[in-house]
Amino acid sequence: MILRTLSHEGISEPLTVALLITDDRNIRRLNLHYLGEDAPTDVLAFGMGESSDGFVSPPAMNRHLGDLVVSYPRAATQAAEYGQSVADELDRLVVHGLLHLLGYDDHGQQKRERMWSRQEAILEAIHTAKA
Repeated sequence: MILRTLSHEGISEPLTVALLITDDRNIRRLNLHYLGEDAPTDVLAFGMGESSDGFVSPPAMNRHLGDLVVSYPRAATQAAEYGQSVADELDRLVVHGLLHLLGYDDHGQQKRERMWSRQEAILEAIHTAKA
């Protein structure tokens, strides 16, 4: 899903992305610590951004795009609510998180519509290719 999403976005450079599937307790703890929100959520995306600490990676090392954290229990609950499989909901959450890492934002109606439209187009293309 990650490679297909990056490819769909026209990204061919070698990148790394960390993906952690966890529970509501751990994602709530991360959400509070990093975003000040004391509640579980479905996905968190932590982009690497431009480092200002002077750290330089070796030239042969792939650029690390960022880290994604997904709550499996939230994915399962949302899948039931949306009438789809847990696998499809996990796909949606990973694509959503990746789009955040790539600079998409869903704060504000226009940005949300743009991001969610892109997200659905990617998921449709990936699921069509799987069939």
